[in-house]
Order: sequence, then C-alpha cells, then structure tokens
Amino acid sequence: MKVLCIGHASYDTTIPMCGFLEENTKLRIDTKFECGGGPACNAAYLLGKWGIDTCFIGVVGNDKYGNYIKKELDAVGIDTRYMRILDGYETTSSIIFANVESGTRTIVSYRPGEAEKMKMIDLDFVPDIILVDGHEFELSKNMIEKYPNAISIMDAGRVTEDNLRLASIIDYVVCSKEFAETVTEVTLDGTNYEELFQKMKEKWNKNVVVTLEDKGCLYEYNSEVKIMPGIQVKTVDSTGAGDIFHGAFTYGISKGWDLEKILKFSNVTAGLSVTKIGSRNSILDYKEIEEYYDGLK
Repeated sequence: MKVLCIGHASYDTTIPMCGFLEENTKLRIDTKFECGGGPACNAAYLLGKWGIDTCFIGVVGNDKYGNYIKKELDAVGIDTRYMRILDGYETTSSIIFANVESGTRTIVSYRPGEAEKMKMIDLDFVPDIILVDGHEFELSKNMIEKYPNAISIMDAGRVTEDNLRLASIIDYVVCSKEFAETVTEVTLDGTNYEELFQKMKEKWNKNVVVTLEDKGCLYEYNSEVKIMPGIQVKTVDSTGAGDIFHGAFTYGISKGWDLEKILKFSNVTAGLSVTKIGSRNSILDYKEIEEYYDGLK
C-alpha cells in the first residue's frame, strides 16, 4: 500500500505561554519547540512514523528550514524524491503563540511573495491512496485524474475556488467545521448538524466527514447522520490537530478499517496530540494510540 501526500510544507516555531501577549510589552522565554508543519506534510509524517509506505510532494526552499523538513521526513522513511527544493525560494515559516492555559493558539506565518506551484510529475510507482490539502491544485488534480483507481482524500480547510473544484473529484471530503459552514451557509448551533451535513451531501454526493474540534466529527453511517465524540483531555496546544486527524484517517483507510473505527481512532490520535506542544512533536507512536483506543472499548 503506497500513499501519496501532496501539499504544503512549513517550518514551525511554537512558543508556549501562560496567558497571551500584551501590547507594548517585552517578554523573555526559556522554552520553544521547533518542527516541520503543513497539513499534508504533517499527515505524511504520521503515516511514515506509523510504518506506511508514503511519498510527500511539496515545495520548500533550499535553505535551513527546507533542508530540516526534508531530513525530518527522511528520518521516518518518507519518500522525498519528488519534493521540489528551490534555490532562491524561502520556505514558509510560522511563529505560533500557544496559550497553554486556554489551549488556544495564534499563528503568524511568513510566506514571501507567491508560493511556488507544481504541475505534473512522472512517478515511478502507482499510488493506492492520494491525500491532498488543496495547496497544490494543479498537481493534485492531475494525479487524481491520472490514477483513478487510487482512493482520494482531501483535507479541506479553506474555501477557495480551487478547493471546491478539487472536492468535486475527491472520494473522501474530510473538512473543517468552518469549511462546511461557509459552503452550506449553515452556522452550527448544536441542533442543526443534520441540516449542515445534508447540504454538504447535496453539494458532493460522496463520503463527507466534518471535524468539530473537541466535539469530535460529523459523519454518515448506514444512512444515519451521527457524531463520533472526541475524547476529553486538557488542551495545551491545538496546533496540527486537524492535520494529525487526517493522517490517522488515511492510515485507517490504508488498513481497510470500518469507517466508525477510523473516525474513533482519528479522534483519539488528534485528541491526544493537543496535550503536547507543537504539531509534529505531538504525534504519538502507533502503539500508544492503540492502547488508549483499546481502553475505550
């Protein structure tokens, strides 16, 4: 089973704080956490760490951050041969202020100029699963069309014209609450989950999952709209939790699991990640997730 992940890669510096920044003050910190980031890149890292044969394609600069990201992926066995490492291009970087008291975070991203985009690559393998995050529209579209037998999954976080076009050719649209609310023009109030879900299904008559942050995720099973509840934990940093959910979801698809097992396992994986600081730093070993999941039965 070979998984192809296509999308954004970045370098994250997370600064944990008790409370949040106050304007016109000076702070001194003695702790920071650094690692690679980006939706498809984080998902690929999880898959590699969990032993899945995975290839990541994305663009980074031939700089300190870009080379670090490649080494990080190489360390967990990711196929990085098709990554585009460009001279004269700066890798996207982010500074993340994580309020460990409330579990919220604020992200400041630095991306100079227009992001470089990729169009087509000739692979020397046939992917069984393709995961895209919408950041590489042309390449994602081309790969999905070139490999129609591959199961396609989309991490749909932002509503853009390109993402809406991609969603129309994807097998599994796994989107954020904000994405679903924007697309359907339905604001969730705790009573209208089915209305929102049905409007998503009307737009894309396919497999749809809507992530609801700490409340879990919304899905359909045996023609019934349901919520798979999240786990109850103390959140210290939610950075990357959605990416990690998508990585675990893709893992479950690769193993041929039942949808409800996939969603429960993905909720556990993402839920436990928010108890640690940093995105890639908070991806636990598969065995730890499995033990927690088994304890819920």
